[in-house]
Amino acid sequence: MQTSRHNIPSEYLQRQVSLEAWWEGATPSILLLVNDGQELGALLPPDLPASVLIVGIYAGGQRRAEYGTAGVLDYMGQGALAENYTRFILREVLPYLQQQYPGMQIRQRAFAGFSLGGLSALDIAWRYPDLFQLAGVFSGSLWWRSKPLGSDYQDDKDRIMHQLIRQGAYHPGQQFFFECGTDDETADRNQNGIIDSIDDTLDLVKELELKGYKRNEDVFYVEIEKGRHDATTWKIAMDLFLGLPFFHHD
Repeated sequence: MQTSRHNIPSEYLQRQVSLEAWWEGATPSILLLVNDGQELGALLPPDLPASVLIVGIYAGGQRRAEYGTAGVLDYMGQGALAENYTRFILREVLPYLQQQYPGMQIRQRAFAGFSLGGLSALDIAWRYPDLFQLAGVFSGSLWWRSKPLGSDYQDDKDRIMHQLIRQGAYHPGQQFFFECGTDDETADRNQNGIIDSIDDTLDLVKELELKGYKRNEDVFYVEIEKGRHDATTWKIAMDLFLGLPFFHHD
């Protein structure tokens, strides 16, 4: 496995951003970007698909501002820099990587992340299906909501990513991978015996299905028994994610 490190001085984020890249084959044709790249090295299997260049993007001190849904803050005002982060990905990271790896003929791209980083990856992939054909969401923060929990909160109206999917369009060929652990959390706001992270993820999968995406063809959902909101669980999920057919055809 080959690795390399890079630093980008980002105009949009006003900070130096570290990138770390991994690849196996001589000429990868798929680019996989991963949020919270500082965690990624410990999660990758020893043998990567030969088709993939994986680039981890290190999070900074304003992670809760940079990650989120672009232009749509949560009820606490988090995600204020998510629009800038999207511009950073599109206008700085992608051109930079093309310059750094000119011999790699990248024909497909994927974007993945963990927790809040998973929400960010999904938001960017959903908004730019021409650039990202696969989104990977590990223990995603799909609770992201426009109102605090209370008497007037409604799942159907107040979860931001669900609304963005509902308001969007079907993009032929786009795929999605979601992972949750049964011990990801303990919260169960509707008292239905299912933890919120699983409820939120399955409800979002339903929104995608209503758009026309097919389960196990376009949308993949993995529930890991005893899985937690941690690196040990995400390492298991990463193996399953990289095993998708998307990464094994040219």
